[in-house]
Amino acid sequence: MTDAARWKATVYVGGLASVVTAGNLHDAFIPFGEIADVSLPKNDNPNSTDPHRGFAYVEYEDPEDAKEAIDNMDQAELFGRVLRVSAAKPPKSAEEGLGSKTAVWEQEGWLAEHAVSEEDRLAAERAKAGEQDRPDDPMQGLEGLDVAGPKPE
Repeated sequence: MTDAARWKATVYVGGLASVVTAGNLHDAFIPFGEIADVSLPKNDNPNSTDPHRGFAYVEYEDPEDAKEAIDNMDQAELFGRVLRVSAAKPPKSAEEGLGSKTAVWEQEGWLAEHAVSEEDRLAAERAKAGEQDRPDDPMQGLEGLDVAGPKPE
């Protein structure tokens, strides 16, 4: 299964109580279809007593099963907490966006979004050529003026 197809068959489950385990989630979501994987991200904070971060991903074999789970489990209660269940969003690539090590203007997504058409490039060149016809010194022609304001009578 491709990554894009996997994300279409995956649901995000938020609002989990700290006592919830991957087995509990598997048991709660199995009625909607065959589950391929349950991912319960561990808590990175060493000072926290929670074993996980309060959300999970449940991947189904079939995207239709994921839709069924969303329809039936969103706003359901599990271990005294109301669940938020929605379609999972694919993670942002480490090579794209502001967090990457590549300059934004060198990334394919940025180039595609900010590409300049040939017509725009030619218009910019014409405007630049028109600037060259103007005098360089903006003060040129003002030599006779030595006092600001209206001329005295």
